[in-house]
Amino acid sequence: MRSSPKGWRSLSLHYYNNDTLYNEVINSTHLSSANQVSSSTQLTSARPPQLSKSGKLISSTHLSLATSAQQIRSAGLLQQVGISSSHQIENEKKLSSDSGSQGAKFVPFVISVAIGLIVRFFVPKPVEVTQQAWQLLAIFLSTIAGLVLSPLPVGAWAFLGLTTSIVTKTLAFSTAFSAFTNEVIWLIVISFFFARGFVKTGLGDRIATYFVKWLGKSTLGLSYGLTISEAVIAPAMPSTTARAGGVFLPIIKSLSLSGGSKPGDPSSKKLGSYLIQSQFQSAGNSSALFLTAAAQNLLCLKLAEELGIKIASPWVSWFKAASLPALVSLLATPFILYKIFPPETKDTPEAPAMAAKKLEKMGPVTKNEWVMVGTMLFAVTLWVFGDALGIASVVAAMLGLSILLLLGVLDWDDCLSEKSAWDTLAWFAVLVGMAGQLTNLGIVTWMSNCVAKSLATFSLSWPAAFGVLQAAYFSIHYLFASQTGHVGALYSAFLAMHLASGVPAVLSALALAYNTNLFGALTHYSSGQAAVYYGAGYVDLPDIFKIGLIMAVINAIIWGGVGAVWWKFLGLY
Repeated sequence: MRSSPKGWRSLSLHYYNNDTLYNEVINSTHLSSANQVSSSTQLTSARPPQLSKSGKLISSTHLSLATSAQQIRSAGLLQQVGISSSHQIENEKKLSSDSGSQGAKFVPFVISVAIGLIVRFFVPKPVEVTQQAWQLLAIFLSTIAGLVLSPLPVGAWAFLGLTTSIVTKTLAFSTAFSAFTNEVIWLIVISFFFARGFVKTGLGDRIATYFVKWLGKSTLGLSYGLTISEAVIAPAMPSTTARAGGVFLPIIKSLSLSGGSKPGDPSSKKLGSYLIQSQFQSAGNSSALFLTAAAQNLLCLKLAEELGIKIASPWVSWFKAASLPALVSLLATPFILYKIFPPETKDTPEAPAMAAKKLEKMGPVTKNEWVMVGTMLFAVTLWVFGDALGIASVVAAMLGLSILLLLGVLDWDDCLSEKSAWDTLAWFAVLVGMAGQLTNLGIVTWMSNCVAKSLATFSLSWPAAFGVLQAAYFSIHYLFASQTGHVGALYSAFLAMHLASGVPAVLSALALAYNTNLFGALTHYSSGQAAVYYGAGYVDLPDIFKIGLIMAVINAIIWGGVGAVWWKFLGLY
């Protein structure tokens, strides 16, 4: 098996703290080896992802590699895979050590703090900006630098930034913590619990397997089946990373292994590499299609609202504007990749039969799956018609979660086990709170006016300024390891720049939000799902960067061309 790239383990842990619920999936793909795969490994032996009593996800890849493994120990270990308790404990200790338990990394810490100090004490304060605003900007920039350089896990570093803002009397305690009551942030937290419900019940796995059965006779059809199934479950499973790690990676892995395509091996080009790339590149368009398909979408509209941009019927308005360009991209992506990154295996006639056997093995739809279906339909209906009914989106989510808890689909331990949800609550609230105060104190307006004046010297029309700013917002993501972190750091500033340059308000807000989903497939570190798919071992690093850049250009052409015509028709400009 191919050895892990240098620094990969710490990178995967970094993602756990940022976006992904399923770090175990990443590590499991490295712990399994090709020689463990027997000739009996088939899609039919794969089972839906299961959760241990401790709440950790057990990769269905392991379950398909060891079909006799029936008992999962309470610590989440599979003895039949050949991993002893002591070995696993040593690994967990090592991972814990690698994740930063020995304190801050010295060089990233010094650089991050230095950036804030330089801005605060050595960069002249503009006369239009108050001392309080300038000091908060310095703390904010230091916090953002820490998100990029990672001297500590994201939540820990955000907490240090929050503490600094209070200790220096830049913000009052109540002001600093005001964002912790933000409705959108709690909606994002609850979305993590919904995603766990999809994984725990096996509903997401069942839906995807049906599409494999219907469309999987060829490799291209198989790819379209997986792509369409993700688009179908996306609005009710609001985490791209959860969909990747909990549903689609295990299915792709099982299909690839059954077709003789192994990770870290020349045979990966047979099937696995193409399916991984296709699903990875399509995921961003699925997330852009629906407001509730990704956590960062909700945050974008909240930040836009703080700048005075209120979008009526947000769920419907978002879907209408995204529908045509997103659907065109979803249909084009598998075919384009089939041509520029072709699989060696073109036909998969056995896949539908294998999927049918797997569905037969899964048995009839369980009570918990039906409850999950009903609850998600109920929640999505309220998200769509909530404005007319006077029910806020977060209230709809709270009602949905309450149903899942009352009927036993989820228990409170499931919620407590979602460390990513609580971590997101902590660092999201810090970033949103700081960004909101920067807006209130006039920093964002000052920065946007400066940029607008600079663009004015080039005599750019608003469409030209729109193109320049969108391209800059997209390209800067090479410096970020989190889509939500990027939004918290830069969305408000770039939106203000658009407004100052004369770009229509709603168009600016939505286009930046759609862009936020599309740059999630740029690199192997650009999002949580990127870490999951790259960690499977089927795609080489140069191919990730090359295909990421090519598809970024293609998406820009589709969204910029089809989108521009569609948005004109809808009256957005």
